[in-house]
Amino acid sequence: MERQGTLSRRGFLGATSGMAAVPLLMAATIPTIAQTAAAAAPSAGAGTISGRRKLRDLEVSSVGIGVQNISRTYQTTIPTRSEMISIIRSAHDRGLTFYDAAEAYGPLEVERILGEGVEPFRNEIVIATKFGWNIDQETGERLPGLISRPDHIKIVVEGMLKRLRTDRIDLLYQHRVDPAVPIEDVAGAIKDLKADGKVLHWGLCEMGLNTLRRANAELPVTAVQSEYSMLWRGPETDVLATCEELGIGFVPWSPLGVGFLTGSIDAGTSYAPGDIRGSETRFAAENIEANLALVALLKDWAVRKEATPAQIALAWLMAQKPWIVPIPGTTQMPHMIENIGAADVSFTAAEATELNAAVRAIEVRGQRLPDAVLAFSGVEAPLKN
Repeated sequence: MERQGTLSRRGFLGATSGMAAVPLLMAATIPTIAQTAAAAAPSAGAGTISGRRKLRDLEVSSVGIGVQNISRTYQTTIPTRSEMISIIRSAHDRGLTFYDAAEAYGPLEVERILGEGVEPFRNEIVIATKFGWNIDQETGERLPGLISRPDHIKIVVEGMLKRLRTDRIDLLYQHRVDPAVPIEDVAGAIKDLKADGKVLHWGLCEMGLNTLRRANAELPVTAVQSEYSMLWRGPETDVLATCEELGIGFVPWSPLGVGFLTGSIDAGTSYAPGDIRGSETRFAAENIEANLALVALLKDWAVRKEATPAQIALAWLMAQKPWIVPIPGTTQMPHMIENIGAADVSFTAAEATELNAAVRAIEVRGQRLPDAVLAFSGVEAPLKN
């Protein structure tokens, strides 16, 4: 089977439905964007992920998987649990080692599904999860606000270990900065958990930059997770430079722009009640036509590189820095296979320059999230007395 060079994501799904167990042959070379990591990794076989990358000193596959939607999709439908476990395990079979969850996903249920899925090969992978939202640890009920008190963090981690069926969390993030708790106190709790062997690495999500610096000074931060894609390039302003300065890895969430960059959304798309994309102004009628220029660009490059638009979008992210590891999520087996194939897409220096210029020439219109959600990003933790 030749690589699906000019297919849209929808076409890719149709072409591969019913053959999830069949490896996808990727006729490509080891990507120049990750030469150092790839040189030390086994050569990629058919349908397997190429190369490894490092988040500080934590080695992971060059593409990970976000499992947020394995309990509920954007469209609010409930995926079949057995199918989600099959995707989790098939990703591992294809060389993926980096799985990203959170207590808030489900809530709690996503960690349970992931724990069941990875149990047979737990010691061969990296599990990342997150604390920080106010979630009832017994019922999973979402309560108002954020909570990162040290005593609460330790209670949350005990629940995570049970749900994930493991004795340690490889990478534990603060999901959002708690404006009532000094980051030094949060780091202190993580130090205690590391001393007990229950947490190996830690990170922050969507934090203020001063908080990141203070956190890293207290306890070296392994990774920062924030939204980043062609559709929202906010981290390019200062977050990526700060990570590079401090030696911190970067993990983009929503690297495919909540599906937009795959070509599966257009001006006529409608959204189910509860689908957050329906409240994001970047998809509003007055903005989406302009933003579709990104999709057109991706389709052009997909033809040039014999890839899919989704693979170009992910490869573009990886081309920005060798310590960037995207975590696209999916509830579709063919999409998972397609996503890991992005590691086989490489750009020459001239191509990277050309593509970057083309992306930056497109002005993305509208906000990435509703104001009420954006209010939790860029928050600075209070100073410790």
